[in-house]
Amino acid sequence: MSRFKSFDGVEIYYQCWLRKSAEPPVVLHHGYVANSRVNWVVPGIVRRLNLAGRSVIALDARGHGRSDKPHDPAVYGEARMAKDFSCLLDELELDEVDLVGYSMGGTVALLAGTQERRIRRLVAGGIGGNTLNLNSPYHVAGRKALSQAMLASRWSIRNPTLAGFRLLADMVWADRKAMAAQALAFHSSRIPLEKITAPTLIIAGDKDPFARQPRKLQKAIPGAQLTVVPGDHSSVLLRPSFQRAIVDFLQG
Repeated sequence: MSRFKSFDGVEIYYQCWLRKSAEPPVVLHHGYVANSRVNWVVPGIVRRLNLAGRSVIALDARGHGRSDKPHDPAVYGEARMAKDFSCLLDELELDEVDLVGYSMGGTVALLAGTQERRIRRLVAGGIGGNTLNLNSPYHVAGRKALSQAMLASRWSIRNPTLAGFRLLADMVWADRKAMAAQALAFHSSRIPLEKITAPTLIIAGDKDPFARQPRKLQKAIPGAQLTVVPGDHSSVLLRPSFQRAIVDFLQG
């Protein structure tokens, strides 16, 4: 378990589970409000990768888990998180890794894939066709509502989706001011997906409302593969079919 200072001074926490292997390590990036333990350790994904002989590195995104939690939206956004990922590779002097991101982390993974040549294979889970249109009025309104929900009384929230995020924040003892800041900073410009050169897997649950129309996203990335497995945005992480698909893709 370690921490490092990223490009702008924010300290990022990460943890390693090492195995003797000729394969590059797998870096895991979690979703919004969650952290590396909730997203990857508890569902058994770290263990499954280790059993496959892979070393694993999981970081807590800025504002989440054990990383620093500033309250200024200007220091958030998935583009900055993608830079944190590159700084992690610098910190550990890694020349090649596989990157797996889920939900918010899926967006981070795609952004990193457009610019980071040290990625051998790339997996983006829990996102879909909406990723192609992040600046829509729907997304803008949703970001504002989510930020407000993080700061409001839990019992005043009527929207089930917002209430779910707020409940998760309370369950994992998240810094809700940091979560509100990140909600306002969610990535809103076009991702140049055509620049991704690493072999890419898009993986989504068939009942995940945040990953609708994943085939649209797959088709926007040169040569990308698509796997759809049973489950919603949370339960899919526990599915053996989800975990197996990731391991099999990373093993080539």
